[in-house]
Amino acid sequence: MNRKGFTLIELLIVVVIIGILAAIAIPKFSNTKEKAVISAMKSDLRNYASSQESYYADYTTYGDLTGNTAYFRGSVGNVVVSTAASGTSWEATSTNLGTSQTCTMGSNTGGTGDGAPSCS
Repeated sequence: MNRKGFTLIELLIVVVIIGILAAIAIPKFSNTKEKAVISAMKSDLRNYASSQESYYADYTTYGDLTGNTAYFRGSVGNVVVSTAASGTSWEATSTNLGTSQTCTMGSNTGGTGDGAPSCS
């Protein structure tokens, strides 16, 4: 008799190897999603900074652009809020429900978030 096919042991070994590879790969992919969300929040803050400079060029003052869609509209899922805006400086925070981190950025505030987004 000529039997063709795999034995049960061979199939079980293949399933175990695939399970080990999946156990290694799944944590790597879950961390990638959070990094992407944080990158989007930082990008929104950089765009908000450009919007503030555009607003300043028009009105020679910084303002609260949170609801002003003519100057700034954030990414889907991100919420950018101006925490402090005066005529000479501004500061904003960005949050997302997909992560517990909050990113901040400002200009002329004298704080640590001036000029570049920082997340914590």
